[in-house]
Amino acid sequence: MGNSHQPRRRSVHQALGGGFVADLLLWKKRTGGATLLVGATALWFVFERAGYNVLSFVANVLLLLVAILFLWAKSASLLNRPLPPLPDLEISEQSIVKIAVVMQEWVNYTLSIARDITVGRNWKLFLQVALGLWFISYIGSLFNFITLVYIGVILSLTVPFLYDKYHEIIDEKLCRAHKAIQALLLRIDSNVLKMIPLTSNKEKKIQ
Repeated sequence: MGNSHQPRRRSVHQALGGGFVADLLLWKKRTGGATLLVGATALWFVFERAGYNVLSFVANVLLLLVAILFLWAKSASLLNRPLPPLPDLEISEQSIVKIAVVMQEWVNYTLSIARDITVGRNWKLFLQVALGLWFISYIGSLFNFITLVYIGVILSLTVPFLYDKYHEIIDEKLCRAHKAIQALLLRIDSNVLKMIPLTSNKEKKIQ
């Protein structure tokens, strides 16, 4: 009876939006996941191992596409065949509004963090942000942009799938790690607060 009043836990599929992207990342659409993995691996191999330049690759692909469409349209007019089926590609105003809302939320969140660090003097948040930025900088020094994107694709296709399968074990480990980090931050915060009155007392004695 007591369990009936507890809130239901959101599934990983719901947390990812519950749409096509969620099905893709959780390998519910195996063909799409395999295509994304093979495509990302092929692009990474072309750019990293074959030494191909990103700009020249995009230009050559677009050039090939334009040439195919041009020859198709010319041959269609000569042979009385249908023209290439090109859809009307337009970005709706609703899509622009959604993107703007998401960007506004991220910018406001970043500004709120900056305010808590500078005005609120939140030492815990400062240490978390500094550690996160240092970690990103360290990872960026080990890999270039293309490799980082490829690693991001691999993680996107593995982490949600593994978490959905072993979420109970992972939640337990993350809870222990979170408690240990919180205890460490509290210890650091208390040490910083202890240092402030000591310095002020020394100044009074000197005066």
